[in-house]
This record gives sequence, structure tokens and C-alpha cells, in this order.
Amino acid sequence: MSNAREEILGRIRSALKDAPVGPSYEEIPRSYDRKGKLDHEASLHLLKDRLLDYDSDIVEVTHESEIASAVAEALQRASEQQVLVAEAFPAAWLPSGIDVVRDTQLTTQQLDGLATVVTTCEAAVSATGTIILVHEGAQGRRAITLLPDHHICIVARSQVFELWPEAVAAIDARSRYAITTISGPSATSDIEMTRIRGVHGPRRLSVILYG
Repeated sequence: MSNAREEILGRIRSALKDAPVGPSYEEIPRSYDRKGKLDHEASLHLLKDRLLDYDSDIVEVTHESEIASAVAEALQRASEQQVLVAEAFPAAWLPSGIDVVRDTQLTTQQLDGLATVVTTCEAAVSATGTIILVHEGAQGRRAITLLPDHHICIVARSQVFELWPEAVAAIDARSRYAITTISGPSATSDIEMTRIRGVHGPRRLSVILYG
């Protein structure tokens, strides 16, 4: 596989050897806004507005000690009693009295049989209502965030940024891991503009804002 990859890249380099050289990465003009203009409270309000517009559920708490009760509330709203979490997910953030399944490299079939996953996140962008996952630690593998029908995502208010460039700069140190971006529940429309949920990921997104 490695030899085939090198052969393909070698052919590409050979085909492009006489092509004109474009600007370097550093020379690309960046005239877009790279710093938000809203204060943090206004940015949080915008994020919540976007999430609600995307048909996401929001549970707000102040202290980290309240996260477990917020998870319980999100599960109660969905009439669910079982959650999937990454191996590194904090046990203190899970309510008592529920069935907890830890991802020990579960198979696709096993993941597909679980209704709800709970993860943390790396950042959130209020301008687009997007949550950014970096797949490591308590955020788990990408597969566990795509196959269950309901994703409960825990977002610290300190992780919310107004604009994409701000969020990208904040997560730069961990960008070697796989990254997934989520803007509301998974949904698409067919040729007749019938909206269908759950095609590319969870049909339901619950966001717990804390801090």
C-alpha cells in the first residue's frame, strides 16, 4: 500500500514539474474577518440562537457538578436510559441509574445498536452554530459520534468563539487528530426537497452548556 501511494505521488509530481508555481501558503491574502466583534455573552446568545434554529436541544447549567443532572434531563426528554461514552469520559459527568456502555473498540454493528452517545467537544463557533470535535480522549472515536441516533454534546462556555478563525487557532495544538464539525442534527433534502434526518449522523443533537 505504501509503495502504491509513493508511486501515485511520484506520477503527480512528474506531471506537475513544469507547471507554474503559485503563491506560497503564507502569501495567500486573508481579507476575511479573523476576530469577532461580539462580547462573549452576545456570542453565547448567538450560538444558542443558531442551535435552536437547527432544531437542537439545549440544557444550560452553571457548574461542572451539574453536568450529570443535565445529561439525565437530556435523556429524560428523549425517553432513553442507556448511553455510549468514550473510555476516557469522566464518570462524574454521568447520572446514576442509567446503563453506561464504554467504547472498548466496539464493532460497527454494536455501535449501531446503541441509541445515545455522550461526548465533550473541543470548541464551538457561534456565527455558524457549529460544534468542533477532536477525536481523542473524552470526545471518542469518530464512529461513536456518527452511528448512534442521539448525540448529547457537553460544551463549556469558555470553548465558544464567534468566528471560525478564532476556533481554529484555539484548537491548533490538537489538530493532528481527526476533526468532525457538527451544525445541528444530521439532515439532508432529496430531489423533491423532503427533509430527511439521520442520513450522515445522529438525528437528534442535545447540547449541554456549562461554566
